[in-house]
Amino acid sequence: MKTWHKVTIGVGAAAVLGGIVLFSVNQANKGVVTVQTAKVTTQENLVSQVTASGEVKPTTYTNVTAQGFGRITEILVKEGDHIKKGDRVLLQENIQANADVQAQAAATNSAESGVQAAEASYKAAQADLLSQQANLEKAKLDWERGQGLYKDGLVPKQDFDQRKTSYDAAIAAADSSKARVQSLKAQLEQTRSQVNQSKAVLVRTKDILQKTAYTSPINGIVSYLPVRVGEYVVPGIQNSQGSFLMTLSDMSVVTAEVKVDETDIVNVKTGQDADVTIDAVPGKVFKGKVTEIGSQAVLRSSGLATTQTTTSTQEAKDFKVVVTLDSPPNNLRPGLSTTAKIKTAERKNVVAIPIQALAVRTRKDLEEASKNAKKNSSSNVTLAAPPPPAPGEPKKDEVQGVFVVNGKKAIFRPVETGISGVTDIEITKGLQPGDEIVTGSYKALRTLKPESDVKVDNTAPKKPEDQQS
Repeated sequence: MKTWHKVTIGVGAAAVLGGIVLFSVNQANKGVVTVQTAKVTTQENLVSQVTASGEVKPTTYTNVTAQGFGRITEILVKEGDHIKKGDRVLLQENIQANADVQAQAAATNSAESGVQAAEASYKAAQADLLSQQANLEKAKLDWERGQGLYKDGLVPKQDFDQRKTSYDAAIAAADSSKARVQSLKAQLEQTRSQVNQSKAVLVRTKDILQKTAYTSPINGIVSYLPVRVGEYVVPGIQNSQGSFLMTLSDMSVVTAEVKVDETDIVNVKTGQDADVTIDAVPGKVFKGKVTEIGSQAVLRSSGLATTQTTTSTQEAKDFKVVVTLDSPPNNLRPGLSTTAKIKTAERKNVVAIPIQALAVRTRKDLEEASKNAKKNSSSNVTLAAPPPPAPGEPKKDEVQGVFVVNGKKAIFRPVETGISGVTDIEITKGLQPGDEIVTGSYKALRTLKPESDVKVDNTAPKKPEDQQS
């Protein structure tokens, strides 16, 4: 036999042997799923957070609106200026208001002069009344003395009658003086009432004049100033709002008003700690606490409360949550974009696994896998049975658990979970530290069946060539 014949036969035999080996390997690996695994560990500190975005808002702010008709004559501040309570911020035309105050002040002075004249007349009438009462008393004594003398025949009838006439005249004069005193007293009260009325009108006109000069009711900054000198402003009338002049904000107590998704709001409580970041202040984290939680859902697209809509909707909803910053910086401005990470729960020394390791399987699949495992007499591995439903509770279709690697098989083990962190989740029942669980890949976890044969490959995945540096 020639040499090339021998070589050909050898190559053919090697090819056949290689094919047999490959077929055997393929048959051995048929149904084997390649997975990544990790050991269950105890985590010292697991924190559950709710992340929400919003904007910076002061706790106290006021929108200054027009208090009267007129033209803006002077603006004494600009946006960003720091102001104190009582500082003047804007002046409005006040010619008419000032003239009204002067006219009413003159009217008040005139009325007060009338009161002084009425008081003098009243005092003079009182003095005249005293004089007439004295004359009446003298006439009465003369008449009484004359009666005794007339009875004794010491004075003639004419003298007696004269004394009687003088006494009657004194009575009439005294009554007249008394009536005049009462009349002047009434006039005095009337003029005093006129003075009070005039003073009240003066207070009103002064208030109108005072409202042409706008002052700050709070300490803070001018956060918004849309008006210009020369513009006309009008006050609010009934349901119509007055002209908007500016917004003043007290930045001593600053909050981050964020919107929390409806699925997370049940975990947020007043007093919980929060880490707040502000886009305008990069690289810094500000501490704060939840101080207010909205009770009304807000539509995510329109920002309207659900009570303001007339139709039901399945649109996503948010809830307003206010986080008060402990030490806000001095350069903050209302409206700055912010993100708050609210710490809703914290656990120490807990059994935790990566969130992606959790899987959900139907109870039907688990029951079928359990039956198949019992039929396989050559295997010593037993599938963990799904937990029975609680008494009085309808049978659940899905069971949450993880795949535990036992030998070369992936056993589905139901678990109970606690709080969730950013990447890990607490396991309260079903796993122990040291258990090896399947953590990837996502495709393998999605399709992996209970008690499937697995191959562990924890090498780092290769990057595509276009991503390699």
